[in-house]
Amino acid sequence: MICCFVLLTTSCSQKKTNLFNGNDLSGWVFVTDENSQEDASQTFTSSDGLIRISGQPFGYMRTEQKYSDFVLHTEWRWTAEPADGGIFVMLQEGDRVWPTGLQCQMKGEDLGVLMGGIPIEGVEGLNGFYKKELVDKTKVEKPAGEWNETEITCQNGHVIVMINGVQVNEAKCEALEGYIGFQSEGGPMEFRNVYLTPINVE
Repeated sequence: MICCFVLLTTSCSQKKTNLFNGNDLSGWVFVTDENSQEDASQTFTSSDGLIRISGQPFGYMRTEQKYSDFVLHTEWRWTAEPADGGIFVMLQEGDRVWPTGLQCQMKGEDLGVLMGGIPIEGVEGLNGFYKKELVDKTKVEKPAGEWNETEITCQNGHVIVMINGVQVNEAKCEALEGYIGFQSEGGPMEFRNVYLTPINVE
C-alpha cells in the first residue's frame, strides 16, 4: 500500500536528468573533513564511466543544484570489503562533515536505513539525530564486486527506498528539497547510471 501513494498522486516525466555525465565530475561539490590534509580530488574521481570514491578521508560529494519531487536512480558496488557509505537526499545548506540531510545507509544489515538531522515523522530524535529502521529486513545486498541498484523516491517529504527491486524503507520527513550526495566513509565504492526522473504532481 505504501507504493500506492506515488502511483495514485503522481506521474513520472519521461525526461531524465543525468547527474553524472560519464566523463567527469562537473556539477558536483566536494566536502571532506576539515582536519584532513588529503586532497578531495583524490577521494572523488571518475574514469571508465564510473564515479569512484576512495572512502578516505571522510566526506561527501553533492550536486550543485537542489532537487525536489523526484525518483533518484543509481547503481553502486563495493570494490573491496563492504565498509560504510551512504546516499544523501534533502541535503541542506552548510557544507560540513557531517551535513544536515537524510542519509540512506549502505552498510551491511543497515542497508536502507534512513538517518540524519532532518526530523522524521514518528521517530523520536536523539540530540537532533533521527533514525528510521528498515520496513523490510530481507537481505538484498549483493556481494562486493557485484552491482546493486537503488531507487529513492522523494515527494513532498515522503521518501521510499527500493534496493535491488525490494522496498526496504519508507519515511515522512520535514524537508521538501535539497542536494543529492554520495558519502565517503571508510571503504572504496563505485557508482554508475546516476540520474533522476522528476515527478509531476497532477
